[in-house]
Amino acid sequence: MVIGRFRGGRRTRDAEQPGMAVEAARGRFLVEESPEIVLVLDERDVVVAASRRARESLAIIEEGQPVPPELLHEDAKRLPVVIPYQVDGRQERLVYLSSHTGELAAYEELRAGFTAAVSHELRTPLARLLVLLETAELPGVDTAEAIAQARAEVGQIGELIDDVLFLSELETGREVVSLGTTHACPTLRELAEELEERAARAGVRLVVECAGEVEVPMRPRMLRVLASNLAENAIHYAGEGATFVLRAVRDEGRVLLQAADDGPGVGDDDLPRLFERFYRADHARSTRGTGLGLAIVKHIVVAAGGTVEASRTPGGGLTVTCTFPG
Repeated sequence: MVIGRFRGGRRTRDAEQPGMAVEAARGRFLVEESPEIVLVLDERDVVVAASRRARESLAIIEEGQPVPPELLHEDAKRLPVVIPYQVDGRQERLVYLSSHTGELAAYEELRAGFTAAVSHELRTPLARLLVLLETAELPGVDTAEAIAQARAEVGQIGELIDDVLFLSELETGREVVSLGTTHACPTLRELAEELEERAARAGVRLVVECAGEVEVPMRPRMLRVLASNLAENAIHYAGEGATFVLRAVRDEGRVLLQAADDGPGVGDDDLPRLFERFYRADHARSTRGTGLGLAIVKHIVVAAGGTVEASRTPGGGLTVTCTFPG
């Protein structure tokens, strides 16, 4: 901190100490960007401020509202560290909710990996967009075609950003998935009609197999997102001439939502990793998908109390089975 120069025993005014507003802004930034779960509480245990990590991990935390009492007591998951202090005549407490299980280290590793992956995935369409814009300036170039391709790249970037934001909502609990139930058949048929033209351009035939009253434990919008990502995965990767079947059935007290195609499928080493963010099997790396579709599928299914599994389709292809309690 620069405190200025002294002349004749007095400090000059050419370098002032930071004012209270600057100090307050700095303090809030330190809390906000802390990699730990940090809360600032007033004397009535009302949340004055919370780190981003706290807001992402604890959906029940809200600034201006009392902190749930159970968070201030040690349990099997967290050990609260409380630091009382006084500021401007007010009593406040700084609370660190440390993890007993190494959750912080795992979170930081996941966050760093996710940030790096997003940066990498955005870099490719941005590089192509820059090349197209530079090419459009060259003499004799079909400018209209270059602009059309540039628009496609912008659309790709938009899809990626939308998927990243939606996945973030699912992971931080701000999107309620299992609120009520939805009749699956009408939604699946409607979605297939909407995707029919896109599938035809890719040479993929869409088929819906659904009969009776099959209900899934999630909101209609969540079912649409789930089924859309399964279908678009087949449109992107199954290949020309493939058939994609989306079926919903009841089976021994369970509800199965199954997506199967007869395309080239994936290798045994790829199957366990298909639901990882940005993961693509080798044969799919040249396609334009965002790499987040099946990750979103997994989060929706798990949030609705179900399980999801990828396997080989008999005769070749990929099958994704989502199982929900009946």
